[in-house]
Amino acid sequence: MARRRQPSRSVAPRAPVDAPSRRRLPILLRHAWFSLNQTFRRRLAHTGVTPDQFTALRTLIEHEPQGLTQSGLNRLIASDPNTIAALVERMEGAGWITRIRHEQDRRANRLRLLPAGRQTYERVRQIAIALQTEVLAGWTKRKREQFLEDLAGVAERCRKAAGSEGEGGTK
Repeated sequence: MARRRQPSRSVAPRAPVDAPSRRRLPILLRHAWFSLNQTFRRRLAHTGVTPDQFTALRTLIEHEPQGLTQSGLNRLIASDPNTIAALVERMEGAGWITRIRHEQDRRANRLRLLPAGRQTYERVRQIAIALQTEVLAGWTKRKREQFLEDLAGVAERCRKAAGSEGEGGTK
């Protein structure tokens, strides 16, 4: 039996990057972040810890024993100075961190984790691990690692783009 030849279809030129028919990076990132943050917030609700507090505790643990300045914490967790200032106040009030005068810069303080902060982090760490495992389930270890590496690259390029505003781009 002879096979019928399908009529050739004309392939339309690829739609512009901002066309409604295409996936768009800002919307995808926003939906992913919002959903992840809301889910994490709900799962942490019974602990009294917020996602931002958990992220700050984890980041401080990763930078022990020297600690971080408030601006260093701000940079590492991609927040704004006012949010970090309020976050540090609440965490210090909870007895999770302390501020110690910076040894070289009299205007700065180093943030150091206290035992209660470490215990709080350890108490909620498994919730974070379980959520990340759930979100990335179904992918091979290699694909998960590649995705996280690619996402880190996107984050870095976004930081660079933010730093180059007005240099050939629009403000």
